[in-house]
Amino acid sequence: MTIAGKKIGFIGTGKMGEALIKGILHAKLVTSDKVYASDADTAKLMLLEKSYKIKTCSGNCEAALNSDIIIIAVKPQTVPKVLEEIKGSIKEQVIISIAAGVPIETYENGLPKGTKVVRVMPNIAATVLEAASAICSGSAVTVEDEALATGIFNSIGRTVILPEHLLDAVTGLSGSGPAYIFLIIEALADGGVFEGLDRKTAMILAAQTVLGAAKMVLEDGVHTGELRDMVTSPGGTTIRGIRVLEDHGVRIAMMDAVIEACERSKELGKKL
Repeated sequence: MTIAGKKIGFIGTGKMGEALIKGILHAKLVTSDKVYASDADTAKLMLLEKSYKIKTCSGNCEAALNSDIIIIAVKPQTVPKVLEEIKGSIKEQVIISIAAGVPIETYENGLPKGTKVVRVMPNIAATVLEAASAICSGSAVTVEDEALATGIFNSIGRTVILPEHLLDAVTGLSGSGPAYIFLIIEALADGGVFEGLDRKTAMILAAQTVLGAAKMVLEDGVHTGELRDMVTSPGGTTIRGIRVLEDHGVRIAMMDAVIEACERSKELGKKL
């Protein structure tokens, strides 16, 4: 299955849903007349229709019936209700869920037998088309279906394919990770302000520094230790700063943050 010519339906158009619509259209995977959307918030739907020229639907069943690919982007607690609504409208569509914490099993049990279900964990950077997304597939999903889902989420960033049991780790790392990085950017900027930079300048320098460092990791294919050595001259400024970071346990603090968030994700998953 290729994306070209397929119709994509969105059930739920919050921040993630809109980010996907924006990314899909920006990447020209489909044209706007191939995108359908439903949402309880009709005002939001009208705004999306005006902004992206997509087709809006009066309900979830209409969105499902008109689509080859259905992206479920509602809150986790709403998923059972949505599945009950649309199960009679599901034939051979591929279902893609970005509802956090809802296992594939929930969809496979709530929809007709043999329904193709792909679960995806993107992060908030989808709103600027730089998401980190992890994809896992249900029992009926083919290699072609998985490639289709990967193509969609590559339009808003980068993707990895993982078994479902690792999605809690993804939540702790890339799901919660932007908040950790925002904290780091703020702290770097604070240091600049302490040394005399104005807040706006310090924030631009801090954010661009993080962006540039991340691009070097992703694009140069060089180990982070080697990249760090490129900046760290013997007896220079950077090694002094790194010593302070190590003294304050920044490395272990970041590791512990990921681990703690992962454990919380597991706890929340048991409540669904």
